[in-house]
Amino acid sequence: MRVAVLDKSKCTRGEKCNYACIKVCPRVRAGDETITIDEEGYPVIAEELCVGCGICVHKCPFGAISIVNLPEELKTQEVHRYGKNAFRLYRIPIPTKDQVVGILGRNGIGKTTAINILSGLIKPNLGNYKKTPEDKEIIKFFKGGEAQQYFTDLYAGKVKVSVKPQYVDLIPKQFKGKVSELLKRNSENITDVAKLLEIENILDRDISSLSGGELQRVAIAAAILRKADVTFFDEPSSYLDIKQRLKVAKVIRKLKDKSKSIIVIEHDLIVLDYICDLLHVMYGKEKVYGIVSHPYSTRNGINAYIEGYLKDENVRFRDSRIEFRDKPPTQTQDRKVLLEFPDMETKLGSFTLKINKGHINTNEVIGILGANATGKTTFAKILAGVIPGFKTPVKISYKPQYIEPSRALVSEVVSMKIKNILTHLGIDQLMNRSLDTLSGGELQRVAIAACLSRDADIYLLDEPSAYLDVEQRLLVSKILRDFIVENNKSAFVIDHDLLFLDYVSDRFMIFKGQPSVFGETFGPMEMEEGMNMFLKDLGITFRRDPVTKRPRANKEGSIKDKEQKALGKYYYT
Repeated sequence: MRVAVLDKSKCTRGEKCNYACIKVCPRVRAGDETITIDEEGYPVIAEELCVGCGICVHKCPFGAISIVNLPEELKTQEVHRYGKNAFRLYRIPIPTKDQVVGILGRNGIGKTTAINILSGLIKPNLGNYKKTPEDKEIIKFFKGGEAQQYFTDLYAGKVKVSVKPQYVDLIPKQFKGKVSELLKRNSENITDVAKLLEIENILDRDISSLSGGELQRVAIAAAILRKADVTFFDEPSSYLDIKQRLKVAKVIRKLKDKSKSIIVIEHDLIVLDYICDLLHVMYGKEKVYGIVSHPYSTRNGINAYIEGYLKDENVRFRDSRIEFRDKPPTQTQDRKVLLEFPDMETKLGSFTLKINKGHINTNEVIGILGANATGKTTFAKILAGVIPGFKTPVKISYKPQYIEPSRALVSEVVSMKIKNILTHLGIDQLMNRSLDTLSGGELQRVAIAACLSRDADIYLLDEPSAYLDVEQRLLVSKILRDFIVENNKSAFVIDHDLLFLDYVSDRFMIFKGQPSVFGETFGPMEMEEGMNMFLKDLGITFRRDPVTKRPRANKEGSIKDKEQKALGKYYYT
């Protein structure tokens, strides 16, 4: 079965390419109408005539065309298609009572589409984009599986759903008023949930004045308060620090005790592992197609994703596995000191940051951990010279936390001297795009590449995993690690994804304090010491998976959790 997809956001409708796709198509040159032009000027590919030669794919200067071959059996499993030469979804995850079901996969392969279908926001067209099917047709399509009963109940109005949307930054555009007014739309009794999510101090604030992290917790609270049989959480950890992520995970897990079905989309593998009982892996090609796997246990699903291979379906969706180290890096005392920073104290308005002296060695990465608003970004700006107070004797390349898009072309801000990195990050397909046309994930990857393009002794990256999907995070961590080792450089990396930091770091620096009031630095110190200090404050213990060596959070109160807490070993090496 051949699938041809045109990405209209990249297609210029003949401008600057004069429809190269049509000119090079051998079937068109032979007289067939394999590629035509629609009324809007976009090329239309006839999949039934296409021979899959791939010439148009390679000749399109903007990378707008994708042609892939899929197994014939998927023809009968197409749940939804957005149009001619558009994205299509195969199979669907199903909520399970008293279970937290996770969905794991990269961006652009239909995770949110699946949630929208299950919640009733989208009616699946079963591959016929020209006609919306009747309810009974959809129910019949899923005959013989658990999905049949679910859609029967959903369309009969017997299933009440609640959705925490992916893009919480849109909430202020849709609702005007105080936080308490928004939450009371779903329940009058908001006190307990507000306390659990630590938003009781912002209930009288206007929605428009909230930060990203505050909006996220308000959106989660609203989804929890809504009376529902099935609750969907689309990326609940975005904008949250590690402490808040694990607290939210605990709150969501408790929902299943109330005979609720829960589905969670998440890119933080540690949060996903901690929160879920079952897991669907989604694989495919971004903006082209997505396939939902059969359900796995959470551990087996994540391990299969890391492996890039689904054994029971005999499908390899990545050509290599992700490798994790099974212990912290070797001791760093013998390495040469590259930069020392002294005891410092900085005041910014009502916030005070106390920096205790420390150093970074050559050829090492220091991961920076801490709650939001405890001074991590302030520390980075001091080292980078953005905030005065310390004059560094070495060259520093700084990737800020918030990236301002401009009209500059990608090719103007990255260097081809790291061509291999650009290719691995998919930036070679973006070189002719301006920064202000990129998505959040694309802009983040360009910013990382721009940072690594500059000649420096120390690379300072503030939240490089933000906006990236799980695959991109694992890829960036490997690229960054290899870049530092191969070029004998050093780096400070601030992030909230513990798995990301565990992979990339040699030592840790911990920030403690009262958010927005004061912060204090501890370290840099060896990984085990730093992780133990940090995780003890959170009350969370970690072990390593025996197969992949990835860090896993123990379920609170489990035998392993109790054993490690008794030994004071919060971070298992």
